[in-house]
Amino acid sequence: MPGYLRLYLQAIPALSFQTALKRLKTLFYCIRSYFFRNSRLISLLISGFITSFMHDINALKELLREPKEVMITTHHKPDADALGSSLGLAGYLKKLGHRVTVITPSDYPSFLAWMEGNDDVLVYSEKNDALVQRIISESQMIFCLDFSNLSRINEMGEYIRNAKGTKVLIDHHLQPEDFADLDFSNPQAAATAELVYDLIKALGDSDKIDTGIGECLYAGIMTDTGSFRHPSTSKNVHLIIADLLHIGVNTSNIHRLIYDSSTELRLRFLGYALKDKLVVLPEYKTAYIAITADELKAYDSKTGDTEGLVNFALSIEGIVFAAVIIDRVQAVKMSFRSVGDFSVNEFARANFNGGGHKNAAGGMSLDTLDSTVAKFESLLPQYKEQLHASC
Repeated sequence: MPGYLRLYLQAIPALSFQTALKRLKTLFYCIRSYFFRNSRLISLLISGFITSFMHDINALKELLREPKEVMITTHHKPDADALGSSLGLAGYLKKLGHRVTVITPSDYPSFLAWMEGNDDVLVYSEKNDALVQRIISESQMIFCLDFSNLSRINEMGEYIRNAKGTKVLIDHHLQPEDFADLDFSNPQAAATAELVYDLIKALGDSDKIDTGIGECLYAGIMTDTGSFRHPSTSKNVHLIIADLLHIGVNTSNIHRLIYDSSTELRLRFLGYALKDKLVVLPEYKTAYIAITADELKAYDSKTGDTEGLVNFALSIEGIVFAAVIIDRVQAVKMSFRSVGDFSVNEFARANFNGGGHKNAAGGMSLDTLDSTVAKFESLLPQYKEQLHASC
């Protein structure tokens, strides 16, 4: 089943995902050194993955057999993969007869509002807290998409942790928290939307992926692969896109809706950020942009307006590490990107209460913007060797 081989990282039977992954990492390096001398062991491991994967697929299929109250959520400030995978899954589950509610822990960019099912999304707020709690408590199944830790969904995290419904995690971030009953995580996947597509296919329902569902999934895959230029863009990704093209997904229109819908103020803000706020540190092959809360206010910045800003810094010749550091009043939020072997996931986890992927991660600080920037710069000397070795 090559189309959804990525999901086989689920776990060795009887082990939690985290325990299995830790053991597998150690085992992998041992196995690699004598692969050709012990191919039987490889076969047994793959067999274990497949057995576990099929066990969970069968368990999920059984749970979905009868209509249920289903809730789907994703991370704070959802991006195209978060919202696209959630709405794509919601569309599929509705076709099976389930009653589905998608709840986001915060608002999201207006350029994603075209997605099918968007009008039915419930955005969490203090005003509807009681309603959200009731929906979560009454849900028989809770799908958690595109986040690996319940802290990523703010107040809703504890509500879901204490909920009695069956929890299903579908995600591609590193080191997932052990809270789900069924865990379809794979950090090697390019996007959660890719995993949703593969999961639907593994359930034998690829014929239920229509144009509306396909558009949502395409948006998630396109954006999380950087329009198919990131190293995570695999053969499987291209095969999925071929399938989506076959059912009529208008890829050029989706690209236009997401990337060519800027307001004049947003473009002027980007120009200001690049002209006056960009700091380049050639000694460390690093560039960053720091934005104050007043600067955001001056340009009437909306959710999503800083999306992609970090990629401009990373696009400078010779730069392997880029950051955008933004004062969001309640906290300083940080977005990290890298190329080559430098892991921004490890950098974010070690220094800024964050994480994500090897070449794309986020972080946060409760210090002032100036203090956070000073800390960021002070850390670079200890990473100098890694930054210069990255390629």
